[in-house]
Amino acid sequence: MHLPKNSDSVEQQDVLDALPVLVFLERAGKVVFANAEARHMIGFEEAEWIPRPVEDILWGLSPGAAEPRTLLTGTRHGSPFHATLTASDGRLLPVEGTYSVLNGELCDAIIVAHPGGRAQAPRPRFIEDVLSSIPEAIVIVHGDRVLSTNPAFTRMFGYTADEATGANLRDLIVPPAHADEHARLEKMANQDALEPIQTVRINKSGDPLDVAMLASPLTVDGARVGCILSFRSLGARKHAESADPDAALHDPLTGLPNRALFRDRLSLALSRRSRRRDQTCGVLLLDLDLGQPGQINDSQPDSDNRAPSDSLLVAVAERLRVVLRLQDSAARLEGGEFAILVENILDPGDLDIVASRVLLQMNRPFEILGVVVQPAFSIGAAMATPAHTVPEMLLRDASHAVYIARQEGGCRYEIFDKDLDMRFTSRQERERELRNVLLNREFEFWYQPIFRLQNGKLQGFESLLRRRLPSGSVESFSDLLSVAEDSGLSITLCRESLAAACRQLQALTSEPHDLRQPDLSLTVNLSSRQFYHCDLVAQVKTALAATSIDPWRLVIEVQETTLNENPEAAAAILERLVESRARVAIDNFGSSLAPLNHLMRLPIAVLKLDPKLTAASTAAARRLTVLKSLVRLGHTLGIQVVAQGIETPEQLTALCRMGCELGQGALLSRLLNPAQALTLAERGRWAIEPGA
Repeated sequence: MHLPKNSDSVEQQDVLDALPVLVFLERAGKVVFANAEARHMIGFEEAEWIPRPVEDILWGLSPGAAEPRTLLTGTRHGSPFHATLTASDGRLLPVEGTYSVLNGELCDAIIVAHPGGRAQAPRPRFIEDVLSSIPEAIVIVHGDRVLSTNPAFTRMFGYTADEATGANLRDLIVPPAHADEHARLEKMANQDALEPIQTVRINKSGDPLDVAMLASPLTVDGARVGCILSFRSLGARKHAESADPDAALHDPLTGLPNRALFRDRLSLALSRRSRRRDQTCGVLLLDLDLGQPGQINDSQPDSDNRAPSDSLLVAVAERLRVVLRLQDSAARLEGGEFAILVENILDPGDLDIVASRVLLQMNRPFEILGVVVQPAFSIGAAMATPAHTVPEMLLRDASHAVYIARQEGGCRYEIFDKDLDMRFTSRQERERELRNVLLNREFEFWYQPIFRLQNGKLQGFESLLRRRLPSGSVESFSDLLSVAEDSGLSITLCRESLAAACRQLQALTSEPHDLRQPDLSLTVNLSSRQFYHCDLVAQVKTALAATSIDPWRLVIEVQETTLNENPEAAAAILERLVESRARVAIDNFGSSLAPLNHLMRLPIAVLKLDPKLTAASTAAARRLTVLKSLVRLGHTLGIQVVAQGIETPEQLTALCRMGCELGQGALLSRLLNPAQALTLAERGRWAIEPGA
């Protein structure tokens, strides 16, 4: 595609075509122009070029690869990246270069790259170590082309990483008789229907291998761009099953029936139901969350040399046996997922009784190796109807009920019906909407100023997420935040928020503004899932390193309820954040005064008071006494106190008199877009009149 036609653009295109490097022009996430060198390497003629998504041309696994597309207005610094160039014939070519914004409002950018070998663009060492430590063979594919493998893949199939990378996976390990099965598994991964299958693959020597294969989607910035396949050898298990046929039908850890046996029993129950219209059956699915931070320490095995998480699964299985009726049966499907087949029931009320009994058992704390834990779980149930002709249909409806139970907060059960089906569909649509918002970059960051109350000097900003509608208007992102949190997409938003905050801080102190305000800070809000995510500290360090700003000026803000969820794990995370020199703020402090000990135990730098306390600054009540005490306590401990939600001059006057240091709210300033934030920073103080 040519640049827009005029004499200058034609000359510019000739200049770009003459350059010996790859040059791409991007607009709103799509590559709209590639110079002659880039077209030659990709394999397209000039007449064949049409705008296409960046991910279709440049994509990579390394953090930062083809990702720095969210630079704020005013930032013109080139961001280095490593990526993979996808040629028209399927070849995958490593490249490296820089990414620079031309126009932040139009999302215009220029990408300059050149070929780079594997040694020039290494993956992060941490990712290498993680993949190397996984005992299953792992292969990451884009289309059918191999992007990456781990050492276990080499041991199982005989292909080195260099031999496999860029090759067609089907040609490497899939026997011709299983080609259709391989395609079906990849399709299941794209539909989130993740179930392992037992199959046969071949190694480099052509020998057949019995394996259990699992596929899952590979998602980058909310978009599915590939597939991750894992393989586990079944050779030893096949041998054991030939000696003990019953072992193939039961879970070796809990002794419960496995997925295969449960499916057979459910199939028989559905068959009996078709003959006896007066009775039916139902399914309960129990999804146990084994990934809660700090719940169980798997480094200390029990007396049977089992990991504590395995001991928990055994304990759950025992409790399920307690609630079973004689005609019912329980099974462990995989991981923390259990199922109960409830037979000979007349209506949903019977299923409700069994679900209530399971809930009662699971709500009792477990004692594992002397430690009392209460794992999170969700229960979904579905009753068979004439429409449920195969087990998969009934299990699907029970899975939908589990999904809704999880979205409603967990530790509860939901029974599938038409209303729940509508709720599930609505949730799924909202999640798809959020993925499209992220993919199309229909979000941006606005800023709430924070001022020194005694003199009106600008102290910093709080970063707030907003959605840009196709009409051009901006609305709150709050209705999608819960969807992001439940779906896990909040982790992507966390990375975006941290990177945007650091870039905005960099813009506030760089030319042409020449502000040089060493105390100016920017606050980023984190949800519970974002705060407890294992990669949080690494994301903070990456954002800081990319902009070279003073880490002290970045403030990580968390709700006090988040710290209460798991104080020990929270303390460890906060210590690591402080080691990176970023500061930590507690948001809405005072909404519950129980965790005052957080101020004594945790490295808190900023205390943001609940707006209800700010409103009490002009009241002659007990809450006013609490407010004054918190301000004095913050001064004593050397913690900055920020009053949120200042709306009236009377509140401002009262807060100044009691010595509150900082504040924010509608009286002091409205919410600002990035350009407006820069203008305010140039002025350096609020615009309200003295005595207002």
